[in-house]
Amino acid sequence: MLLVPCPNCGPMNAADLSYNGESHRRPDPKTCTPEEWRTYLYLRENPSGWLLENWYCSSGCHRHFKIERHTLTGELRAPVLPGRKPGATQGDMK
Repeated sequence: MLLVPCPNCGPMNAADLSYNGESHRRPDPKTCTPEEWRTYLYLRENPSGWLLENWYCSSGCHRHFKIERHTLTGELRAPVLPGRKPGATQGDMK
C-alpha cells in the first residue's frame, strides 16, 4: 500500500486518491503551435529521479495537490498546494 500525504487530510491510501499524471506547464492554446500543443498533450519526460505529480483527493477533501515522488525509490516529498512552489514554506507564494 502506498501512503500519499494529502496536505489537508494527512496520509491516505493511494487507492483513495486519483493520480493525474506528471505536472507540467500548460501552453497558451491561443498562441502555441500545433507541435507545442501535441507535445503538451502526449509527451512526458518520465525521468529517473524526482518527478512533480498531480493528485486529487477523491475520498477526502476533494482538492487537487502536487507532490514530488522519486520514480526509482517511491519516496515522497511534502505535498504542494496549488499556487505554491515545490519546497516553499508556508509563507512563500508563487
